[in-house]
Amino acid sequence: MSKTFSDLGVNKQLQQSLAELQISKPTDIQQKIISVLLNQKEDVVALAKTGTGKTAAFGLPILQLINTENTNIQAVVLAPTRELGQQIYTNLVSYATNSPAIVITSICGGTPIKPQIESLKSTTHVVVATPGRLVDLIERKAIDIKNIAHFILDEADEIVSALKEGLDAIIAEIPKTRRTLLFTATMSGKVKQLVQNYMSKHVVHIEADMASVGHQGIDHQYVVVKPIEKLEVLLHFLNSKEGQRGIIFCKTKAAVNKLAKNLAINKFSSGALHGSLTQGIRDRIMGQFREGHINILVATDLAARGIDVKDVAYVVNYHLPDTYEAYVHRSGRTARAGAKGLSLTVLQEEEVVDIADFEKELDIRFTAFKKANAQSIEENNGLLWAKKIFKTKPNRQVSEEFKSKIKTIFHHLTKEELVDKILADYLSQTNIGSKKEKKVKKNS
Repeated sequence: MSKTFSDLGVNKQLQQSLAELQISKPTDIQQKIISVLLNQKEDVVALAKTGTGKTAAFGLPILQLINTENTNIQAVVLAPTRELGQQIYTNLVSYATNSPAIVITSICGGTPIKPQIESLKSTTHVVVATPGRLVDLIERKAIDIKNIAHFILDEADEIVSALKEGLDAIIAEIPKTRRTLLFTATMSGKVKQLVQNYMSKHVVHIEADMASVGHQGIDHQYVVVKPIEKLEVLLHFLNSKEGQRGIIFCKTKAAVNKLAKNLAINKFSSGALHGSLTQGIRDRIMGQFREGHINILVATDLAARGIDVKDVAYVVNYHLPDTYEAYVHRSGRTARAGAKGLSLTVLQEEEVVDIADFEKELDIRFTAFKKANAQSIEENNGLLWAKKIFKTKPNRQVSEEFKSKIKTIFHHLTKEELVDKILADYLSQTNIGSKKEKKVKKNS
């Protein structure tokens, strides 16, 4: 029988905020962890996929345990990326709407440090930080975390993979008596080492319903392509998903920029997201994606961590990820909050053997995606060509006299006749028409 937030011990102020946010039922991880954090003292390791409600699982009890009469920083939440850090901060602030005495501060990288230093001079109870910025503030002696009671590592697998040195510097600053809460989607060797080195011997292990939440609703598929046809196959797939929201993952920033440029050339509504962009640009692109002004996000793994956007219909792994953890986080961007979604991986022939390893390690099953045939690709290229024409802005510098002469040539044609002629010209230039004509003669 599912429990309510009241059953879990969440106080009335937080319950009121949840009601205002239209959150009425605790998720599996919330049911398993909230009462433990409120009523026990041990360190906690929680294994939970993205999209399972982790922020509320640790955020609600941490906010409830804050002593507002104590002016020290009492909790530090560490996130691997600015985007995830900002998302956690926003969520915590929304949960604390009816607890105005609690002060929460975001000190993530990518934004000016001076305002953050100024804000820390005032009473702060909870800090949400990225490792690099937190280390910077520690070195400047602008933050005091020597008295914290709770240290929360969200998406710890990513933190230890990419940001280990910063983590060591932070742990050296916090008291040994603090309580550590570690959230991860996978228990990699590095995460296990972190638990062994920095957490108490009496750790409470909690696991969300990984089978039903982590992969439920995600259709894992792969398609095998030759390098020369990779982009065309992707464009055909994207055209079939017109109007739906999706994320395409690439390994490098250069690959993200190149693919985003190709999508723009083909008039797809898209944006690029990677670590070299300024925070302002990243925030703007994420805002456009959330609000539906762009449908496709092309991103690197690190930049896309923490993207929590509803109605992401599909994820494309344009390059096979290097780690199982990366695949979990990529695919976890779709099928959130009980929805359905597709995770499509684009492979070259020599990479197909790796699929069995991903299946075994992650306990999932891939099915082969039927690749578009040559005719479908050619027709799709024609549709993309037509879209380019449709979306081309008129050239206002053309003289009226010249435009009039052009109109005179076409003015006897109906719309249908004009389309037929333009299409015939396109087909002849791309050799598609001549190929089909030769095929007809050969079969006759």
